[in-house]
Amino acid sequence: MGSTSREDFSVVVLASDLGVDARPFLTYAPPEEESWHDCPSHFPVLTNQDFSDLDALSFFRLEQGCDNLGNRIFRVVGKYFPAPVIPGETLRSYVHKIMSEYPEGPFCIVYMHSNVQKEDNSPGMTILRWIYEELPDEHKHRLQVVYFVHPGLRSRLVLATLGRFFLSAGLYQKIKYISRLQYLWLDIKKGEVEVPEFVKEHDDILEHRPLMDYGIEPDHLHLTDAPISAYSFGRYQEGWEAGEDHY
Repeated sequence: MGSTSREDFSVVVLASDLGVDARPFLTYAPPEEESWHDCPSHFPVLTNQDFSDLDALSFFRLEQGCDNLGNRIFRVVGKYFPAPVIPGETLRSYVHKIMSEYPEGPFCIVYMHSNVQKEDNSPGMTILRWIYEELPDEHKHRLQVVYFVHPGLRSRLVLATLGRFFLSAGLYQKIKYISRLQYLWLDIKKGEVEVPEFVKEHDDILEHRPLMDYGIEPDHLHLTDAPISAYSFGRYQEGWEAGEDHY
């Protein structure tokens, strides 16, 4: 008898009630080649974009004054920044626009962290690093110091641990923590930078409750604004006395 050739084959059993077309399983198709697309290392700066809405927020602007070393002041108010609705590309383009309009010379940044909420006002450390790294080297060298006003315990811990990895050494070493406005006035004269009213109020609260700097005395429930217990007890006591007349 002649030799018979053996061919490998496979059997695919499909249930008829599933209504599945079996032809794709029975026909062989060569695997498609994967196509890879290189992501651009940076996005173009949107110089022609309308930033009037961001200008109205006043979260990042150039002040008229200088610090004691003669550095022009860029003021950043974290509470004014609506992080969930501002894309990172838009923020970067806006920062580059403001920086490009600044005249020659050294400058500093006064960042006010008062009442900032991570979910509402923080763009993220990676976004901040990306914006800084995309700045021209000239702007990086001209930035002398970042005054971090009202940092809080959490911000200090995050920057002390993760900041060394996510922020470049040039930016990390320029951060100066300012726990009270009175210490800011040692580096910047009063009137050189405009301080929002809520920042002043937050500073007064910290002055009377200093342990809040270390997260020991939080006041999330605003207990300091609650009525005193004697008054509350008095109201219920009147109700009890009135109720006794019914028995």
